[in-house]
Amino acid sequence: MQDYFKFDYAKFAQDVAENMKSLTMPEVKFNKNGYEIRTQLLDIAKDVVQFEYKTKIGQMEFSAQHDVNKGQVVHSVTMPEVPGVEKVLEVAEKFNAFINTNGVKDKQK
Repeated sequence: MQDYFKFDYAKFAQDVAENMKSLTMPEVKFNKNGYEIRTQLLDIAKDVVQFEYKTKIGQMEFSAQHDVNKGQVVHSVTMPEVPGVEKVLEVAEKFNAFINTNGVKDKQK
């Protein structure tokens, strides 16, 4: 009966070692190539431009003015400009310039 409850630590350690050999560790990649960096930079720029546009839409300018000539109240709504690819590229270039100068602005301007 005592043999039944005996625990073989050496065999257990060997089994754990065998199981650990079969496990594969995930590949860790610390450095990104230029394409990955540019893609990530464009994605961040797109998100920033999209956020700015949605914020402007949420705060659409609404004004009411009294037109003396017509004797009426004139309502006007100013819609923000829908950003395109040029705006995203402009923001991406600003981010890239910031990264390349280590965050230091040009003090000569």
